[in-house]
Amino acid sequence: MNRSRTTTRLWTFLASRMLALVLAGPLLVSLVAATVTAGVALATPAWADPLFFSTGTPDGLLGALSQPPSSGTLETETADDFILTETTSIAQATITGLIPSGTPLANIRNVEVEVYHVFPKDSADPPSGNVPLRVNSPADVEIDTATRDGSLGTLGFSASPLNPSFSVLNTVVNGINKVPSNVTRGEGPASGELVQITITFTPPILLPADHYFFRPEVLVTGGDFLYLSAPRPIVTPGTPFVGDLQAWIRNSDLAPDWLRIGTDIIGGTPARTFSMTFSLTGETIPDAGTPGRANCHGKSVSALAHQFGSLHAAAAALGFSSVGALQDAFKTFCEQ
Repeated sequence: MNRSRTTTRLWTFLASRMLALVLAGPLLVSLVAATVTAGVALATPAWADPLFFSTGTPDGLLGALSQPPSSGTLETETADDFILTETTSIAQATITGLIPSGTPLANIRNVEVEVYHVFPKDSADPPSGNVPLRVNSPADVEIDTATRDGSLGTLGFSASPLNPSFSVLNTVVNGINKVPSNVTRGEGPASGELVQITITFTPPILLPADHYFFRPEVLVTGGDFLYLSAPRPIVTPGTPFVGDLQAWIRNSDLAPDWLRIGTDIIGGTPARTFSMTFSLTGETIPDAGTPGRANCHGKSVSALAHQFGSLHAAAAALGFSSVGALQDAFKTFCEQ
């Protein structure tokens, strides 16, 4: 065979194959990209975002009592709302309030947290008529599975001083009355030491997507805990959200009803409304099951393993003491 012709044919063949590869390049790239994308899709759950919600910092407008019963004082509860758009495990919270000046932080003896649905869930409907309105209030009773109490070992807390002298323009402590005596205008200014309390839930609080109220109580030996207001509407560094409701309050004489602190007690034209100063931290679990459905627990366990890689990793990431504690929490969650 003619060597020149053979060489020419060889170069022609190689050139054609190289051209084919070049032309196929974009397709190969697309196929590889599609394969990688599919692999990522299989390995990654629906978008899971950490939860961080905050109403911001104290605005100096209001201090509202929120503490368990003590000598001469009724149990008094102050609550403000938040929204969850996905099933969420809430591991920590903070609250900010006033204690009497000179009170040792060690005198903060206990913290209890309750979470409420929005009325009319968990409530008598129609209500008693002892308050002007129950629409958009906390429910009559708390969500049992979301209650955490330091005295029972289901939460831990620590207090940090922020300011030795902080003042508020108005307070609501005792003037929490049924209609027609509900408008008391508040009980005037107060000063004290500004403290922030960091709360860790043990175990974390599991809640499905919904609208809720957060209610902390703080027991202070020798004084009151005045839970402080934050700007409403919520502003930076807080986390604004659509549907934000005003803060409500009740004492054990008024329960199960609630009063709007601004509209029903302080009043005025127009009435000022309040948020309360708190934050929540946790993890969303987008693919968790739906409480009350037969496949809730299995779907939730699958979602946890998928999202975190294993149930051991899920328990560690969410703050549960063990896989068993995590399983128990989701079993209770699914039975709601």
